[in-house]
Amino acid sequence: MENRIVLSNLLHRPIRTAVSVLAVAIEVGMVMLVVGMTSGLVNESAKRVKGVGADLMVQPPSSSMFLALSSSPMPIKIGDHLRELPHVLAVAPVLVQFNSVGGINQIWGIEMESFNRVTGGFVYHGASGPLKNPYDILVDDVYAKANHSGVGKKITLFDHDFTIAGIVEHGKGTRLFIPLATSQELTSSPNTASIFFVKCTDPGYTDDVIESIRQFLPKYKVLSITEFMSLFTTNNLPGLTAFITSLVGVAVGIGFLVIFLSMYTTITERTREIGILKSLGASKLYIIEGILRESTILCLIGILAGYGGTLLARKILLSAFPTLTVELTVIWAFYAALLALAGSAFGAFYPALRAASLDPVDALAYE
Repeated sequence: MENRIVLSNLLHRPIRTAVSVLAVAIEVGMVMLVVGMTSGLVNESAKRVKGVGADLMVQPPSSSMFLALSSSPMPIKIGDHLRELPHVLAVAPVLVQFNSVGGINQIWGIEMESFNRVTGGFVYHGASGPLKNPYDILVDDVYAKANHSGVGKKITLFDHDFTIAGIVEHGKGTRLFIPLATSQELTSSPNTASIFFVKCTDPGYTDDVIESIRQFLPKYKVLSITEFMSLFTTNNLPGLTAFITSLVGVAVGIGFLVIFLSMYTTITERTREIGILKSLGASKLYIIEGILRESTILCLIGILAGYGGTLLARKILLSAFPTLTVELTVIWAFYAALLALAGSAFGAFYPALRAASLDPVDALAYE
């Protein structure tokens, strides 16, 4: 009977109900999409580094976990010393650059032979092939789809026209590859590299090789790929954590305010109704339970709408931006629902107390 009364109240005010549901849905959607996009970006970057197939990597001192933000490049001759170490199968030098024309892109300058030895080689799509000329470029299939690129087409980077020589399967480091010598020339840093990817004769020798490298390069950053992957968490990215917390706080605030205003206005409009209930013997607890039940139903409908809207928004985003990664997880869907329920409960609590404390005589006289 009580639920029927609550549902009747919600249906009696369809616009207000719809606005309240929409606010909760936006709250849930914001939480899930913000976390999904940020964690997707971080995890995708880590997966692509893992996809290179190396066992460990060598970077300059005080370099960033974000490869393109590393400090000054290292002498290329370091690679020769690395190749001479026991249990080292292959070493691939890479020079990393950023280009902001047409979007922010990370470009890797590579030597085809050494990079293929470490990675096992690219998987090419269609009639495409490796880098042969100084201004050839390889793009992965995700980039090609997003930019409607094809073999033979031109890409302008660093005020130079590059010809797409091949479209490769995504997942090996970055989305754009150019010859190492060309990258060095464009950055005016000949005979240098930003990273050395090292592949061991057997993964079991990784720790031994790391120890050997640290003996003759004590100031350099030497990490196994497993250790590098472990760095890509929000705990190691305090700026990202603050960003997520801020936006989640805004989302919860939206839900709280809309539920609060909706319930407060509802109490004001239903003052006479509440007076009648109290004159018939309804207790304060009965009134509070009715208001909280109404806000909970609104919130639950909003959560379901938020889930559906989030899935739709993700589909639209990935269709418009194929290079974007949005990872929606069950745990954050659960957290988003808890946050929405908490915001709804707090938003309805004061209006419920106000309704329960109304004097029946004053309520019945209310116009």
